[in-house]
Amino acid sequence: MTVTQHNAFLENLRLELRRGCLVVAVLAELKTEQYGYTLRKSLADHGVAIDEGTLYPLLRRLETQGLLVSEWREEDKRNKRFYRISKEGKAVLKQLLGDWENLDASLRTILKGEFYGFAKPLLAGS
Repeated sequence: MTVTQHNAFLENLRLELRRGCLVVAVLAELKTEQYGYTLRKSLADHGVAIDEGTLYPLLRRLETQGLLVSEWREEDKRNKRFYRISKEGKAVLKQLLGDWENLDASLRTILKGEFYGFAKPLLAGS
């Protein structure tokens, strides 16, 4: 595999990992009602940068799936669409967070010992 192929492969894996994490981050951040710009800023402030071309389609998809609800309102003389997590979204988020915790614990156990010839554990503090 060439360096270019390796980099493209790695980038695809990172995008795949990030995609699921974004759903959890958006659902969790919408425990308080926000419109797109403030949501995007809040996520970025927490280290989860997301561009508009990813965020707005994700919001529409989560709303179509019943995980979010939205409402158009005028604020500062502009119409803005405000989003918040729905009752169903809260239930799904709770389940996803439980799955996340179980997977995280399993991965931490796996990564504590020698791994593919590494003498040191792969996780800091392990």
